[in-house]
Amino acid sequence: MSKTIYLKDYTPFGYLVDSVQLTFDLAPNATRVTSKVAFRPNPDASDRRFFLHGENLKLIRASIDGEDISPELSAEGLSCPAPDAPFVFEAEVEIDPANNTALEGLYMSNGMYCTQCEAEGFRKITYYPDRPDVMSVFTVTVNGPHPVLLSNGNPQENGEHYATWHDPWPKPAYLFALVAGDLIAHPDQFTTMTGRKVDLNLWVRPGDEDKCAFGMQALKHSMTWDEQTYGREYDLDVFNIVAVDDFNMGAMENKGLNIFNSSAVLASPETSTDANFERIEAIIAHEYFHNWTGNRVTCRDWFQLCLKEGLTVYRDSQFTSDMRSKAVKRIGDVIDLRARQFAEDNGPLSHPVRPESFEEINNFYTATVYEKGAEVIGMLKRLVGDAAYAEALDLYFARHDGQACTIEDWLKVFEDVTDRDLSQFKRWYSQSGTPRLSVEESWDDGTFTLTFSQSTPTGSNTSPTEPQVIPIDVGLLGPNGNEVRGTEMLEMTQTTQSFSFEGLAAKPVPSILRGFSAPVILQNEAANPAFLLSHDTDPFNRWESGRALASATLIDMITNDGSPDGDYLDGKLAILRDDTLDPAFRALMLGQPDQSALASTLSESGILPDPSAIWGATETLKQAFAQHAQDVLPRIFAQSQIETPFAPDAEQAGKRTLAGATLAFISRLDGGAQAAAQYETADNMTLQLSALSCLLAAGRAETELAAFYDQWQHDRLVIDKWFSLQVVYAAPDKTAAVAQALTKHADFNWKNPNRFRAVFGALTTNHAGFHAADGAGYELLADWLIRLDPVNPQTTARMCRAFQTWRRYDADRQDMIATQLDRIAATPNLSRDSSEMVTRMLQA
Repeated sequence: MSKTIYLKDYTPFGYLVDSVQLTFDLAPNATRVTSKVAFRPNPDASDRRFFLHGENLKLIRASIDGEDISPELSAEGLSCPAPDAPFVFEAEVEIDPANNTALEGLYMSNGMYCTQCEAEGFRKITYYPDRPDVMSVFTVTVNGPHPVLLSNGNPQENGEHYATWHDPWPKPAYLFALVAGDLIAHPDQFTTMTGRKVDLNLWVRPGDEDKCAFGMQALKHSMTWDEQTYGREYDLDVFNIVAVDDFNMGAMENKGLNIFNSSAVLASPETSTDANFERIEAIIAHEYFHNWTGNRVTCRDWFQLCLKEGLTVYRDSQFTSDMRSKAVKRIGDVIDLRARQFAEDNGPLSHPVRPESFEEINNFYTATVYEKGAEVIGMLKRLVGDAAYAEALDLYFARHDGQACTIEDWLKVFEDVTDRDLSQFKRWYSQSGTPRLSVEESWDDGTFTLTFSQSTPTGSNTSPTEPQVIPIDVGLLGPNGNEVRGTEMLEMTQTTQSFSFEGLAAKPVPSILRGFSAPVILQNEAANPAFLLSHDTDPFNRWESGRALASATLIDMITNDGSPDGDYLDGKLAILRDDTLDPAFRALMLGQPDQSALASTLSESGILPDPSAIWGATETLKQAFAQHAQDVLPRIFAQSQIETPFAPDAEQAGKRTLAGATLAFISRLDGGAQAAAQYETADNMTLQLSALSCLLAAGRAETELAAFYDQWQHDRLVIDKWFSLQVVYAAPDKTAAVAQALTKHADFNWKNPNRFRAVFGALTTNHAGFHAADGAGYELLADWLIRLDPVNPQTTARMCRAFQTWRRYDADRQDMIATQLDRIAATPNLSRDSSEMVTRMLQA
């Protein structure tokens, strides 16, 4: 039975670790790991029980200070009496990397040995206090018949079949890494701000050498940016990145040896889209930035996960904003936040940014911890100002370098720098749910007043909340559209609070929550989105106004059989015509609210969402705009073509994105003729894939799908795209059948997380198809989750999230989803990961 772990029960480990020596003798089914760990009593610990985590290990021998011992073994680890003085514990264990399909600990991927130790994978390598507050210096020797043998830190000694690495910086076990295999390096060098030379290597399998240049460029840009923006310099002689095909996550920030999912680092114009390039750039930055926010300063316990992840997500968002378009990046972040985190925050999987308890920590690598955690950092920076934020970060690094810290430590540096009491702000870390922010307007003889009220709905996993600190950025526009008051931050601290603007000549139109200054749901019945769409100077709120108009007309079409709103179509057309705007921003403005987001909006209004009706309305509105803009679309498409050689930069990517958006509308008018022509001449993956997408949407892609597969069947990352697109663009009544047919394809390797997500992630993305009235999508996903769970519990549990919004739909769909959740829950020997997720959803 799963045990619940509580934040309130934290106690420090009874012993400190001064040094760790590991020796690996690699063999696919019988790797020997010898550990030599120097312990000493922890003066701050009251509990001196000596317990070391260990799972799926075959203990060969163990000793303390050279004397053999016979420790007590359990499924969770090893325990034995220990001296009340410094001592050395040694152990030799045997593990089976080749059969480690969970991809945690040491495992094999296409003949390569690699590791994933966050959060609790190191205990599958050897016996050790596998907790983030135990930090030590590691020296690692790897023995094996492989041309490349890597671990953390700096290389000390290399022989024909061995290598020794030493990491001088204390780290917790979750940051340990090892890679061994037949790899080729893409080398480079970086000179730090103090003049130190750092050797850089991006290690790949033979055949992937041509996909390394962009990743290396992104790494060097990240290193420069972190020096210039945060004053953080890299601290080892070498920085290695390794591309791995079988990986549960995007990447891992292991000290000096980052291990990446191949999809998050390998790129070329022929095989990667502009979106791939941007994602790779951001993930490389994220993992590099962890060197200080996560590695040099880590988290005391896993409840503090947001301390490293929220801060690092915020930092990588800043980086992308500087590398590309700040406005487009902000809008993209909010789209993602609303799609993933708001759904989580308002459903059965809701939890605070810092959870109070968990059964399986892998289940809390969530949008709330990452994305909402980043929003909390952004609010804090907004409240204290740029200068105080920078001073507080400098103090944070100086005060806590080499420590495992808490949210309290983090907030204390801001309190010390600003002399502010942040106890109320801290509620963002402890209260779950998405606050609703309602606003009323009043006008009286030159004084304009905004009265805000905040509330947070309570659900199965939320408790009654207290007022939170909400920074509300507001600007005022005059009746003619001119800005009469620039952006001001209103600091809301009460349940209801009014703010007045005096000395105005006429009643203004407010632009509220500019830049999405807080992760809340704004409710403003007096809003004038058509006016703001035309005149707002804030890019986010201009986009938000277009989205509000689109949502309103779609809901009217769904619930009242209404027609597309003319003001919305005209406003969208005006944006499309405006050549002064960033092409990437114009492309975003051409989009519509996500179908799942519409379902959420309907549910919030007390209306049961019908996925089929939602799909029909969105299709009708897209067709209406295509016809409305038919005279302009060909010009914009032609203007967006690029004659110069491909570059994955923001300028070219923006043009290609706008071209792709216009092509989608053109395809609705010409049946895909222009898309077919583009497919034939495309010389990069962005153009090829956008054309193929349009042809799939038009229902005429059979020839091109076959040609695409024939062209790219040798490239596993491109074939992931081929699998995914077919499900995403399948008609709702055929989606489950298309997905099921693809699972029978010879290239469907369901044990590979990327390939599994390519099909089933796409299935859950196709909202109307997944929620088809016959329930086939639910049953198909449940079938495969049950099959995957004993092989890879982590990926299974994360895919279970597809069912988290089940209570918003009609009774028939709820019954069908509940049936599938019950099936999963009743599976014999269901993993702790999946059991926790399914139980929480069923208890909603």
